[in-house]
Amino acid sequence: MAEEQNKKKKQGQINIELDEKVAEGTYSNLAIINHSVSEFVVDFVSIMPGTPKSKVKSRIILTPQHAKRLLKALGDNVHRFEQAHGEIKDYDQPPIPLNFGPTGQA
Repeated sequence: MAEEQNKKKKQGQINIELDEKVAEGTYSNLAIINHSVSEFVVDFVSIMPGTPKSKVKSRIILTPQHAKRLLKALGDNVHRFEQAHGEIKDYDQPPIPLNFGPTGQA
């Protein structure tokens, strides 16, 4: 009986692999968000002081449903972080001139 329950649990699980290169991550200090009727596009950029030009380091494309789930998950995680470590201060940033495509805010 217990063996059948373990089989059912394993059938509902997803095996996710994380290779070493992806595990290193990519630093970003700017996210540009755009959307259409069918998708949200989030471009992650790393802008360095004194550098007139920056490149998109990573682009994630989400369905509207997944974008909403990401919003909820990120909100939940920020809330838990602030409960453990105190409020995250949101400093005013000077506007960053962007020289490509439509712009969003993050």
